[in-house]
Amino acid sequence: MVSTPKPPDPMQTAQAQSGLNRDTAVSQQLINMTDQVNPWGTVSYSPNGSTSYVDSTGKLITIPRYTQTTTFTPEQQAIFDKSQAAQSNIAGIAQEQSAKLGEYLNDPFEFNNQDAADWAYDLGASRILPQQARNEEALRTRLINSGLRPGTAAWNSEMERLSQANTDQLNQLALTGRSQAFSEALAERNQPINEITALLSGSQVSNPAAQSGATPQASVGGVDYTGLVGQNYQSQLASSNAALGGLFGLAGSLGSAGIRAWG
Repeated sequence: MVSTPKPPDPMQTAQAQSGLNRDTAVSQQLINMTDQVNPWGTVSYSPNGSTSYVDSTGKLITIPRYTQTTTFTPEQQAIFDKSQAAQSNIAGIAQEQSAKLGEYLNDPFEFNNQDAADWAYDLGASRILPQQARNEEALRTRLINSGLRPGTAAWNSEMERLSQANTDQLNQLALTGRSQAFSEALAERNQPINEITALLSGSQVSNPAAQSGATPQASVGGVDYTGLVGQNYQSQLASSNAALGGLFGLAGSLGSAGIRAWG
């Protein structure tokens, strides 16, 4: 008698697939936990008990745990200890200075435009004013040699042009000097803040494991248990259907033969 195969139980198939996936994951972890030895020290792995959880079916699942240990050579350990001590000192200085920063920032940043303009004028006038005087004297000489005299329209126009040029030069001196003075005042204001920021950057703790080389990674192919179960069921179902088809065909042939014999 030919029977139709029973479809696989989805939950049992999923549970079996989940178990195989865990086995694959554990195998891959064990393969990838390769101890390393390099000029800086060693990296090793050791069992560290296990951890458990309850899966979706209520079953308690236990998986192994491991510890990665990085050990420096004596020379590298000495360097590391000194670096840690230096970072600790820097962090202490940053902490001490940052405590003063609040009081420092309570005083608002102030900048006096007039003081900056006066500073720029005093700085540049010693060179610009004598040059402007020489330019004016040269212009007067050139105008007289051209036949122009003080008080004439042409004379006044040229002298006014020179006066405006001198004024623009002094204004540009004031603007440039103000910009430079503002940048210097702001830099002086920010200097303590920048120093503390630099100290904090230098006191960051680094991960010693980063000194070691990368752990080689191997890939373990998982088992497609669900696919295999499905393929097996489809194969059994096809065989069953073929067998049933053969029986029906045989029955039909026998029936036709009986009818012919009766006739």
